[in-house]
Amino acid sequence: MLKFLCHKERNRDWKALEGVGFATRQVGNVTKPTVIISQEGDKVVIRTQSTFKNTEISFHLGEEFDETTADDRNCKSVVSLDGDKLIHVQKWDGKETNFVREIKDGKMVMTLTFGDVVAVRHYEKA
Repeated sequence: MLKFLCHKERNRDWKALEGVGFATRQVGNVTKPTVIISQEGDKVVIRTQSTFKNTEISFHLGEEFDETTADDRNCKSVVSLDGDKLIHVQKWDGKETNFVREIKDGKMVMTLTFGDVVAVRHYEKA
């Protein structure tokens, strides 16, 4: 099990482009989530915990699954491994978001891409 705490997050423009409402963006901008990645049987589980909202996704690598995001979007998602990177693709309403999670110097770095906008979140080991 890997457990990481987000130490800094600046993604105001990112969430606005995704269509996230103003109030939700304001709460999200001050929230520092903890992400727990584990394997349970043949599935991978990603839990995101914060004072705002907790979410959990459980999936088989490389297989599409239904995901409801923290901001209540309903997506078709696929998570796969590419070397040492965990690639997470969400699709909804003709849009696509990509998350790349990787460990660098003992920290998790998550690069988010939506169209031509890129945001990076850094997580410290908890």
